Amino acid sequence: MEFNQIIEEIKKGATLLYPTDTTFGLGCDGNHVEAIHKIYEIKNRPDSKSLIILVDSPARLQNLVDVPALAWDIMDLSEKPVTIIYDNPRNLPKELIAEDNTIAIRLTKDSLCKKIIGRINAPLVSTSANLSGEPSPQNFSEISQKIKDEVDLILPECGDFIPRFAASSIIKLSEDGRVKVIRE
Repeated sequence: MEFNQIIEEIKKGATLLYPTDTTFGLGCDGNHVEAIHKIYEIKNRPDSKSLIILVDSPARLQNLVDVPALAWDIMDLSEKPVTIIYDNPRNLPKELIAEDNTIAIRLTKDSLCKKIIGRINAPLVSTSANLSGEPSPQNFSEISQKIKDEVDLILPECGDFIPRFAASSIIKLSEDGRVKVIRE
């Protein structure tokens, strides 16, 4: 399937398996509610555990949350990809927002992810391509057959992708200035 067709399928609600700036990602258009529900089903993940989204630019990030100055410093100085949990997100479906009214967002540097996000003109859901509770796959053959069978699209770049990181760092920045490291 050519790239333009892949983009059209994602816009219609297709789920996809794709390489990210960390590991293999399982995702969909971050504005497509039915696709978000399908991601939870594929992963066997309770919907009380929120999902991470990727954005392609500072402008898209600022459209979704108020970004504290410290967040820019953390993103600039981090040696590995960093996901930041922000308070009071906007312009997102409630299915992506945690019970405490937060959202986990990573400003991706990965060129393929940026290209997909730009073309679908929406954030991209990005959760590791493993069944809930299992370790992240280190290569394509380690991805659960259940995931491969149930996802709508598997990007060809997955075949020879070797993850650089098992996961991103996760840091929670509260509006009151508190910083909490959730995952290093």
